[in-house]
Order: sequence, then structure tokens, then C-alpha cells
Amino acid sequence: MRVVVLSRTGRVPSTRRLVEAARARGHQVRVIDPATLQLQLGPGRARLVRAWKRLKTPDLVVPRFGPPAAPFALPMVEQFAAQGAVVLNGERAIAVSRHPMRCLLRMTTDGVPVPRTVLARDARALKGLVPRVGGLPVLVKLVEVSEAPRVMLCESMQTLESAVEAVLGLGHDVMMQESVRPGQQEVRLLVVGAKVVAAVARVMRPGRAGRNLGQPERIEPTRADEAVVSLAQRAAKSCGLEVCAVDVRRGRRALVTAVHAAPNLLEFEPVDVADAIIAHGERLVAEQTVQRRRGT
Repeated sequence: MRVVVLSRTGRVPSTRRLVEAARARGHQVRVIDPATLQLQLGPGRARLVRAWKRLKTPDLVVPRFGPPAAPFALPMVEQFAAQGAVVLNGERAIAVSRHPMRCLLRMTTDGVPVPRTVLARDARALKGLVPRVGGLPVLVKLVEVSEAPRVMLCESMQTLESAVEAVLGLGHDVMMQESVRPGQQEVRLLVVGAKVVAAVARVMRPGRAGRNLGQPERIEPTRADEAVVSLAQRAAKSCGLEVCAVDVRRGRRALVTAVHAAPNLLEFEPVDVADAIIAHGERLVAEQTVQRRRGT
């Protein structure tokens, strides 16, 4: 099987794990930086070109690029799929998952429980909507995802107004969400082909106003109960993702807080999640081959 990992470099740890897993399973694998590709269109045709040569369509494509590369890279993903490659994940699914509010909206429409969240462009409006998300403290999140997502905990109205005005002043949209309550815990589950293959607890640093809470203090392996596993599977299906990490806030009622199309695979070690991803790609390629032979 010919495998392409779309990543800026093979030195990225998660990319390196995928390359090692594919080679261990006997496949030919290449890491291609999406920025080195060209998409050429003409009357009734489209093709991908690299180094002035038409790129041969691989059997499997694994997108692993970050948000800054997405506007350029997503059309490349779409074209790979149009040429017959199996893609983990598709262009539309990646685009939805990269926009936090669109992702939450999609899941809400499909009946997946999410935290109380509001989106507004006016700092005063957001202050007035604090009761709608359960009162202080609240989380303020950037709608535009960056390589390092920014999440601020605001414990007072003054802090909230200052934080929101500062972010809006820089031209960023923000959403406000209910904060973690006593007795709740953040869990991240890796879903591959509609199955949860690993789960970790993300233990956050003690919160204080204005602090970036995006990075946990430590990550610990954990066991997820049936309800949380089912919720992660439903979230992945709702977003149309074959491979993703799903963040679940578990407590009296489990809630999905975020979905990630290209998660950090090293968080889930020692589970060999890269091998699980390549194995799932093998199954999809085999299914596609059978369908083509049948003419369906």
C-alpha cells in the first residue's frame, strides 16, 4: 500500500510515529508538505503536481497539518479523494472540526450534549449572557484555532470584560462557555474508525483569571466508562471524522467540549495508536478495492 502523510515535516513526533507504523506494516510511505503541492485546473480536469511532475495517487492519505496550513492544504485533501485515494480525514470534516463553534453546533444538531456556550462580538453582550452559561467562572475561547489554542478562565465580570475587549480588539472572535465545575474531569479519547482505542485524563493546572488553560499539567492513562465511550463515538460521527480526539467533561452528565482532527498521538502512549490508524486505513483501502471490482 502506498501511503502519504500530509505534514510540514517528518520530524513532527506524531508524523514520525505514523511513518514508523506504516513501514512496520510493510507499506511504502512518504511525508509530503502540502505547501510543496500545486493544484492545477483546466477544462474538465484537475490534477496535483509536485516538483513539476504529476503526483501519482496514493492508496491512503493521512492529513496531519496544522490550522495555519489548512486554507491551502484542504483543497489538496479534497483532490486526493477525488482521484480515488482513501483520506483520513476528509476536507469538510477537517474544516468543521477546526472551527470550535461550528463543531459544537453540528454536535448540538445531532443531539450530542455540549457545554452551555454563547458566541457574540460585543463585550457587553457577553457580560449579559453570563447567566446563560451557568454564571461565573466562565471560559473564554478563541473561535479561530491556532497551533496553541487559547483558553482563559475568567472569575469576575471585570476580568471577563477586559479579556473579551482585548481579544475582540485584536480582531479575533470569541465564544464563552461554562467552566469546569466541582466533581467534573476532562478526558480525551482517541477515536479510530468509530472505535475508541485509547483514553487519557487531562489534569489541568489550578485555574486563575486570564491564565491560558489550554495545556494540562499532566496526562494520565484512564479507563472510560461505556457512556463516555459512546459519547466520543457519537461526536466523531457527527463531525464526519474517521480519526480524531474527543474531549469529554465527565461528571454527573458527560459533555463533549471539543473535537480534534489531528491530535497529538504521543499523548496516548504507551498505546500504539499510530498502528491502529494505519490498520484502519488498510481496512478502508481494502473495502474500496472490493467495491471497485464489483463496479459499485
